[in-house]
Amino acid sequence: MRKTLILGGTTEASRLAAAMADAGLPAVLSYAGCTRSPRGQPVPVRTGGFGGIGGLARYLREAGIARVIDATHPFAAEISRNAVAACTMTDTPLLAFERPPWRAGAGDDWREVPDLAAAAAALPPQPTRVFLAIGRQHLDAFRGRAQHHYLLRLVDPPEGALPLPDCTVEVARGPFDTAADRALLMRHRINLVVAKNAGGEGARAKLAAARALGLPVIMVARPALPARRVAGTLADVLGWLHADLGV
Repeated sequence: MRKTLILGGTTEASRLAAAMADAGLPAVLSYAGCTRSPRGQPVPVRTGGFGGIGGLARYLREAGIARVIDATHPFAAEISRNAVAACTMTDTPLLAFERPPWRAGAGDDWREVPDLAAAAAALPPQPTRVFLAIGRQHLDAFRGRAQHHYLLRLVDPPEGALPLPDCTVEVARGPFDTAADRALLMRHRINLVVAKNAGGEGARAKLAAARALGLPVIMVARPALPARRVAGTLADVLGWLHADLGV
């Protein structure tokens, strides 16, 4: 039976890898390599990039990949775009396992912006204390707003200097809970939260904590991606997989 390539880095990817291992379905899980100590997985793992669209297409052919499931982070736009192009080039079936975005509800004070540059521009001119919940890779977008104090929550301790001169780093790995995130925001006297609309449950706690404390949230919209088939639940992904396998 030919392998399925899971483009991973999310809780959904890990859940899918476990389900496929339990079912005896061959798969390989690919990590970009951004996290230094990823969780162990029950399927073979490869780490690092593919070398663009051409490199991914070549890997699909040489590794005998029968189908691709894109379970990357909703903001990992480059690999998702490359997957669409490479799968089209190689006639490889592709499914995106994509968690639904968060929606503002009663009591939420959100300002939705199209990208990180707009999020930085939306910060107030006067110094304030910001929980910048966007990960390590995109901090440069806020380099020009150095008057603020930033709280950063990172999976790994930073190596080298960060682009934000006034910041505090908390090293932690989700999922997080509302009570702990509320305590975090209070401990650091946070006035405003900046978040990417990743969706899912593991990182929702900061939004519930912000609501409980009456804090505004600048919410960054997901990047636009090419048209592709999307499933929102593990059951839907497994159904597609079994249909493709003819079992």
